[in-house]
Amino acid sequence: MAQKPSIPKGTRDFGPVEMAKRNYIFNTIKEVYALYGFQQIETPAMETLQTLMGKYGEEGDKLLFKILNSGDYMNKVSDEDIHSLGSLKLAAKLCEKGLRYDLTVPFARFVAMNHGQLAFPFKRYQIQPVWRADRPQRGRYRQFTQCDIDILGEPSNLAEIELITATTTTIGRLGFENFEIRINERRILKAMAAYSGFAEEDYDSVFITLDKMDKIGVEGVASELAQDGYPQENIDKYLDLFCKKSDTAKQYVQKWMPVVAASQSVKGKPEEKEFLDRWVNVVEYAG
Repeated sequence: MAQKPSIPKGTRDFGPVEMAKRNYIFNTIKEVYALYGFQQIETPAMETLQTLMGKYGEEGDKLLFKILNSGDYMNKVSDEDIHSLGSLKLAAKLCEKGLRYDLTVPFARFVAMNHGQLAFPFKRYQIQPVWRADRPQRGRYRQFTQCDIDILGEPSNLAEIELITATTTTIGRLGFENFEIRINERRILKAMAAYSGFAEEDYDSVFITLDKMDKIGVEGVASELAQDGYPQENIDKYLDLFCKKSDTAKQYVQKWMPVVAASQSVKGKPEEKEFLDRWVNVVEYAG
């Protein structure tokens, strides 16, 4: 009996009805972003592992789909290598390319390669599939589509405000009325982590866990940080700084602004103080 055709776990087909809906969404996004002056780019599905590795933390590196070298890919691997190398080091010998994990790292590579030909501020948008070797479950696929917009070369908070405006306009055009805009800034997270007592070398690990808050909640983040060996006092102090559902944008700013302003990462640095002041304006505008 012939085996029934199938597709890899974590992937899906889109029929004509689904594609009509998807194309309507994609076309609406493109129309709005074009009105705001964003230009579309595309990057290859594959990137070199040298470009991808080390950009997502240790956990992210494990979720990269690696592509075996073409031809006799075992030619450069000895029996000793197979028995002595760990799986990641062995994969590095067998694979030179990988499927993109997100659109941010390929965009950074694109800018680095084409910097001399780009006019700044450079406003780009990109709508393409990405791949993650994660465990498939409801709402989480191994292949899915991301949509990114970025503005490079604009030092003022006008860039952030324009990104928020373009996004809210797009969501409104698609018929959504009740939605929430969330703003994330790594320098603010670092200042909050420093205030809470985390060591600088632990920031990346803490942020990877923090990024799971939507999936596992505040209690889940607290539990995972505790399992990683961080002091409970630091964990409580850090998580207490984050927005509660009852907080307005203005209340949230009032909560963390004094903490961040007093941080050693900002103290005595006028440029960092100016940066924070700009973000206060952005958050209050968004609120």
